[in-house]
Amino acid sequence: MSTYRYGEYRGGPDPLAAPYDVRSALDEMGEQILEGATPQDALRDLLRRGASGLRGLDDMLRRIREQRRALRGSGRLDGTLEQARALLDKAIGQERAELFPDPSDEARMREAELDTLPDDTAQAIQRLSSYDWRSEAARQTFEELQDLLRREVLDTQFHGIKQALQNPDSAAMQRVKDMLADLNSMLEADARGEHTQQDFDNFMEKYGDFFPDNPRNLEELVDSLARRAAAAQRMLESLTPEQREELANLMAQALEDAGLAMEMSRLSDQLRARRPDLDWSGRERMRGDQPLGMSDATTALQELADLGELEQTLRQDYPGARLDDIDEEAVRRVLGRRAVDDMEALRRIERELERQGYLQRSAGRLELTPKAVRRLGETALRRVFAELESGRRGDHDQDDAGAAGELTGSSRPWQFGDEQPLDVVRTVTNAVRRAGPAPRTGAPTGRAPAVRLQVDDFEVAETEQRTAAAVCLLVDLSYSMALRGTWGVAKQTSLALHSLVTTRFPQDAIQIIGFSNYARVLQPTELAGLDWDMVQGTNLHHALLIAGRHLDKHPEHEPVVLVVTDGEPTAHLMRDGMAWFDWPPSKETIEHTLAEVDKMSRRSATLNMFMLAEDERLVAFVREVARRNGGRMFSPSPERLGEYVVSDFLRARRGRRAGSFR
Repeated sequence: MSTYRYGEYRGGPDPLAAPYDVRSALDEMGEQILEGATPQDALRDLLRRGASGLRGLDDMLRRIREQRRALRGSGRLDGTLEQARALLDKAIGQERAELFPDPSDEARMREAELDTLPDDTAQAIQRLSSYDWRSEAARQTFEELQDLLRREVLDTQFHGIKQALQNPDSAAMQRVKDMLADLNSMLEADARGEHTQQDFDNFMEKYGDFFPDNPRNLEELVDSLARRAAAAQRMLESLTPEQREELANLMAQALEDAGLAMEMSRLSDQLRARRPDLDWSGRERMRGDQPLGMSDATTALQELADLGELEQTLRQDYPGARLDDIDEEAVRRVLGRRAVDDMEALRRIERELERQGYLQRSAGRLELTPKAVRRLGETALRRVFAELESGRRGDHDQDDAGAAGELTGSSRPWQFGDEQPLDVVRTVTNAVRRAGPAPRTGAPTGRAPAVRLQVDDFEVAETEQRTAAAVCLLVDLSYSMALRGTWGVAKQTSLALHSLVTTRFPQDAIQIIGFSNYARVLQPTELAGLDWDMVQGTNLHHALLIAGRHLDKHPEHEPVVLVVTDGEPTAHLMRDGMAWFDWPPSKETIEHTLAEVDKMSRRSATLNMFMLAEDERLVAFVREVARRNGGRMFSPSPERLGEYVVSDFLRARRGRRAGSFR
């Protein structure tokens, strides 16, 4: 007997894994889209806010800004100057203490030489570099000063070299010189197109301890060195002119004494030429009290630059911004592993919205797909039902299955397109009768014969038929809807009603008509991203004309006309097809509009109007419509508009249920 073993699938992504659920993310975007935001802006805002249990870009930006504030408050940039002056004063003091007891003229001459030292620290160090120290303690202090400057200057360019030179000797300094010479030669070879990866690997094998960040190739090494060199230059630029000159002189003196001045100059020139895009002349303000050495100050400014660059990409406020632009390694280094996981989750939302067909790119712009619009309509409908009173009759979501209409107790053969529930008993009975009592060939003794279903065996249970309806929803698009903050709920209500009709009552014919100075039929995909019209006019006359044509195309359907507006009619169509606007409304506008209302009455179409404002003129007009047509008037709050419209539609459908069967 065959045996099977089960284990983790290793051939790529799990083919049985459930698709990544981005519907909740789309729902959150939908709220802003319905308020007038573009899909691109809504997606960017979602990524900034984050989703449930997922930190967004704004949280990362907040943490980055906190780190920048902490770095700026970590110390002052003139620490090396302060430390160099302190060591210089200490060495001179130790020398004077050694000379003071000596009554000889030589001692007085030495004291005079010390008295005439220049105030500039770099010049004083240069003068004392050839001084024959009497005090051994002073000599050691001065050597400590020179070692400090060499280490600080080199670590300002090569982060981590200070540790390698804690106990410098001639061999160590010679190795630094060799490294600089080989590095410059490698950069020049690369400029000529002669560099290979093997050359870089050989260089790192020889000098890798000078580069703790372990670059993988020459480009990474150049990027690291150039960023640090630019930070060192910004550190100098951030000092006062006097401090800058003094520190620059100290650096030049240290390099000259170490025999590194020429190679460091060559390296600086090559790094500037390769990365002119970096900020080589910016300034930073450090507000801390703790003095920082040149190396630590350069590191702080380099981290500030990295934080600033990461902040810029996280803001995503430049054309064509994508989450893929964000450096994952920079996020991990600055914010930690969890932030990397959050970033990957945000990237997945962005990718899956496109991959699963909710968003598409057209001419560089994000647009909603019909699938996304259907989802927004379903979400809007669920929210409307959630607002309905509990226990109220209607088409609420239910966990148990049910038939689309009352069962009559009879059945009929299935036909293509039928949506009625299957009559399982009669379907299986038909298959058994057709096959006969004979057992299946080759079936074991005592086992019941298999039942094979064919298309002709299927029967469906008959249900009561509901009369189809021709539904017209007329939505005001005028500028006042945006001013009153009702435009978003009007669109949400339209999508909810459209979703309800197309999913629960597919036999109905629905048309959504928007009107301002003119009226037009709106498709669902157009409606989701539609903005209000910044024009004058509420042309209900034109909207009723279009609605009348829709009803006339479906004379066998029950007419349902719903109007959502926040103002009385102020425009109508003239004979030449042009719109006429007047405020206050002209007599002709009211007459033309009421004439269309009367036509609706002759079609047996009841107009139910939903007022989103309580203007005296609007109330008077709606009352006149109700008197002429027999429809009802509602004055819901904007947040309950969807509940009112959907409930009224369901009430109308229940009231028109027919007694015939199908």
